[in-house]
Amino acid sequence: MGRFFTRERFGQPQILAGLLLLTFLAQCACLVRRGIAKGQWDAGEEVRLKEGLRQWTGGAIAGTSNHARPRSDADAALDLNDGYDPNHSPLWYLVSAAPYVMLPARFQSMYALAGWLLRAPYVLFGLLLGASLWYVSRRLYGNAGGYIALALYCFSPEFIRSSAAWGTLPETGAAWGTFGAVFTSIAVSHTLYAPREVILWNWRRILLLGLSLTLAIGSQFSLIIVVPLALAFMLYLAPGRRIAATVIWAAACGVGLALLCASYFFHAHIFWQGIRHAAFVRIHWGVFAEPKTYQQMLVQLGQTSAALKIAVPLALVVYLAWPRARYFGNSAPLLVAVLFLFLGSGTPNYSGLEFTLMAAPFLLAFVAGVSSDGLETPGRKLVLACVWGLCVANALWCVWELAGRGQG
Repeated sequence: MGRFFTRERFGQPQILAGLLLLTFLAQCACLVRRGIAKGQWDAGEEVRLKEGLRQWTGGAIAGTSNHARPRSDADAALDLNDGYDPNHSPLWYLVSAAPYVMLPARFQSMYALAGWLLRAPYVLFGLLLGASLWYVSRRLYGNAGGYIALALYCFSPEFIRSSAAWGTLPETGAAWGTFGAVFTSIAVSHTLYAPREVILWNWRRILLLGLSLTLAIGSQFSLIIVVPLALAFMLYLAPGRRIAATVIWAAACGVGLALLCASYFFHAHIFWQGIRHAAFVRIHWGVFAEPKTYQQMLVQLGQTSAALKIAVPLALVVYLAWPRARYFGNSAPLLVAVLFLFLGSGTPNYSGLEFTLMAAPFLLAFVAGVSSDGLETPGRKLVLACVWGLCVANALWCVWELAGRGQG
């Protein structure tokens, strides 16, 4: 235990990151409290809770045709899909209802307590995504990069709203799973040249990659795109160990498939029908010829974080003009973000909105990487002033936006 609590693991960087995450938690708690103060569930919350509870208590599998879903306008898409949820596996419903199931029966009628428990998993996912973003950015770009990425994330209105399930579907679990799958595959690739038996040595990362894939795809079927994306990174980063990389990737996919099947409680037929009715990536190529497609993408990015509308174009200019900034640590998150934005623009529906949200953590990492590179130049003071100004302005705007939501 003494070795665990070391200065390397719990020093000043960890303390500052923890304080930033506490501000994120406070903002989420503020929105959760206001949502509970409304005194009623919205339609999405009620469906998630009832579906999850039904499966947890031995009833029909959530999000499938084998249940008595309450009739509403939202069921039209399900009726066209033979009653199956085209976007989410049962995992999405089970996660929502899990804390409520553990609540003693005498407390389950307390609306306020149930409201906190329904949102708790997504607040936790939001915190874990922030912690992962800080950890990855710090490993890639140093302390400065970690602080920049986390500071921008912790004052991102869209991630706060998604974590608190305020007027939007909670997708922080999908975002954390996607971010984890990409960077875990990169981390695995960097261990393939170690002088050990790589398959056995990587069993922890195999499990982590499998869990990340399950969380991403189980929360949003269209995120199956991360499966070939993870393989592509592994093959690129380990050209001399591609067989080992493929075996590790296949093992992780096997773990992910088993866990996804477990969310159907191992009902093989229902699992197959759920996959068969899933809406994976369906690109509408015609939308790329419409200017409003790109305008909508910019609007969505601005709603995620106002800082991205300023920081991303500037970072992209620096990246293209400055050879020093064009290395793998900056290029990887940029390429993933561009892919997700492309998919988001080409799928003008619910999946498209979520692809834009999935791109945001990678854009934050890219901005942090280019900014940290600038801090190592003779113009450090100017870059530092710009970074401080951007982070402070973004935080003030987020707090103002949060206050406005409370009055609305």
